Amino acid sequence: MGEPVRVLVTGAAGQIAYSLLYSIAKGDVFGKDQPLILVLLDITPMMTVLEGVVMELQDCALPLLREVIPTDKEEVAFKDLDIAILVGSMPRREGMERKDLLKANVKIFKSQGAALDKYAKKTVKVVVVGNPANTNCLIASKSAPSIPKENFSCLTRLDHNRAKSQIALKLGVTANDVKNVIIWGNHSSTQYPDVNHAKVNVKGKEVGVYEAIKDDSWLKGDFILTVQQRGAAVIKARKLSSAMSAAKAICDHVRDIWFGTPAGEFVSMGVISDGNSYGVPEDLLYSFPVVIKDKTWKFVEGLPINDFSREKMDLTAKELAEEKETAVEFLSSA
Repeated sequence: MGEPVRVLVTGAAGQIAYSLLYSIAKGDVFGKDQPLILVLLDITPMMTVLEGVVMELQDCALPLLREVIPTDKEEVAFKDLDIAILVGSMPRREGMERKDLLKANVKIFKSQGAALDKYAKKTVKVVVVGNPANTNCLIASKSAPSIPKENFSCLTRLDHNRAKSQIALKLGVTANDVKNVIIWGNHSSTQYPDVNHAKVNVKGKEVGVYEAIKDDSWLKGDFILTVQQRGAAVIKARKLSSAMSAAKAICDHVRDIWFGTPAGEFVSMGVISDGNSYGVPEDLLYSFPVVIKDKTWKFVEGLPINDFSREKMDLTAKELAEEKETAVEFLSSA
């Protein structure tokens, strides 16, 4: 047993965290022999609820969990972190414009970025989950100039997992039989789930998804729409947003950062676009296919992009550029 890893979860009294904390604390993310210190941040009115979460974590009697620190103070929460999982954000309320949402979140993520800059380890890995995740992540990174931009990523793994499972369901295989789907762009309804480079194992033989499914109109139509609108469909059915699946995706994302991606496989992650070879403008937090080794991600290079894909990739980049512009305006006045 080594030194404990210090992990922060923000929005820790919320429903995603409720599904997430147990998985982290029992060793699903950092391994079965890695002790942990969990730091739980939420806003002051949620502290009583957070005390209940702490009691439950204690009552799980988990051998890896060395300490749980609930707090509403950034200087406590961000101190000496190895990993920060930023789940908490201002949710979109009815009648709220995306602009209003951005304004509220710029304030939160500017403050948290500054706290990371001041208190966390410079090697900290930061994962932004709270929506609008890509732009929130960009703001946090810009507010933490002493931490490498590459250490910041946002969650598009839920979309990636959704795409995998739709293909698996269509073919009657398991999600594990599907690999190398890509989510390009924004974690919004403009994201582009791309299976042009994806492979599926059918009866022991690896084939391309287009070849396996033999239904191009579904792959270019309903499949894309289902993945793009899945979050809204869950809210419509549950009257609450995705929590269990979001927590699972966070675990997948962080575990891959920590241990690397399997040989021959890539995953989707929102990362800084600087230096990409896919014509995505610089200085956007955009979801790309990446491989990870030694806690460092690299773009998957050289994938051919057809006209259909190009159009979809540009559309989501345009939305991100507009979001960024709005956010940066707010940032200068925040």
